[in-house]
Amino acid sequence: MKTQLTLHDHQFTLHRYPKRGNETLQAWDAGDEYVINYITEHSVVPHGSKILILNDSFGALSCWFSLHYEVYLQTDSFISQKGALQNLQLNKCNEVTVLGSTDPIPNDIDLVIMQIPKGNRFLTWQLQQLKHNLKPKTPLIAVNKANAIHTSTLNLFEKHFAKPHTSLAWKKHRLVFSQQVSAETSPVEQTTTWAVPEHDMTLSNLANVYSGESLDLGARFILDHLPSGSHYKNIIDLGCGNGVLSIKLGRNNHLSNITCVDESFMAVASARLNVHANIECPDRYTFVANNCLDGFAANSHDLVVCNPPFHQQNAVTDHIAWQMFTDAYKVLEKNGTLLVIGNSHLGYNNKLSRLFGRDKVNVKAKNGKFMIISAEKG
Repeated sequence: MKTQLTLHDHQFTLHRYPKRGNETLQAWDAGDEYVINYITEHSVVPHGSKILILNDSFGALSCWFSLHYEVYLQTDSFISQKGALQNLQLNKCNEVTVLGSTDPIPNDIDLVIMQIPKGNRFLTWQLQQLKHNLKPKTPLIAVNKANAIHTSTLNLFEKHFAKPHTSLAWKKHRLVFSQQVSAETSPVEQTTTWAVPEHDMTLSNLANVYSGESLDLGARFILDHLPSGSHYKNIIDLGCGNGVLSIKLGRNNHLSNITCVDESFMAVASARLNVHANIECPDRYTFVANNCLDGFAANSHDLVVCNPPFHQQNAVTDHIAWQMFTDAYKVLEKNGTLLVIGNSHLGYNNKLSRLFGRDKVNVKAKNGKFMIISAEKG
């Protein structure tokens, strides 16, 4: 696995975050190289210009463009942000201004570079923000794998920003070129709101929250199997998303302190909104953007509930689920419980048996697609 990015007589050492000894994935891809090559070879904007970089995976673009430009980095990912900051420090790069995903964009940006996000809702949100904040004729160069740039993707650029054109494919990646064409003054709606009447909830989701317009099937299934009772003192909703499980846990366990954890800043913000809208006493909730349970004290909680993702950005991987399980094992007190929901084919019960012991792992419920698994710390 390469850690040295060398282009145009410059070299950077780049690592994914968190850094793992057996890492098999690079901290950059050919799309990053394509953007760097194009802007360098075509002198798109003069040195010293202000560049806004959206969705930089682990800081490769931020490191490179900080050499000659004033860089602003905006990402919704805590993990991407930490990775970028560590790589910037490791390579002794010039200072970069880091923005949260809901922070306003400076209105004097000269060039926008975007790694096109996976979800169209988030892409639409970002294009609307650019249209609302940028000066006219500000160029945008976006990149993604060629097979992920669909007609619907280009239609979003045309609808919310300007009619785009694309480059030739290079190493299976393609560039999308567009620009701000007019000043936009109308406000942009920040959230999508919808009801879950069977659980007496109303949920508001920011743009980059998973399953942002309806309750996903996994959450719908586990809601009816969440534990009840006042004997749980400290509960973690790990990978909380919009906070729907946290709300149900709070209603089922009136004396519990509940911590909502997610690596998406928008997810944590949505969870906070929804808890305050649906819970009578939200003071017993804490909201944390984090890499799993980094920094949480060992043996400090008696219940962790999680619905693990199986991808990081565009890479399919199970290391996040394994980190969630190992972090939960560390944080749980003796006889504490980890409750997991996942697709049945992922085999989480076997993974949990390796960690907790086979006699401590039980399938609590299952249907045709999902399995809810309980693991007790002995």
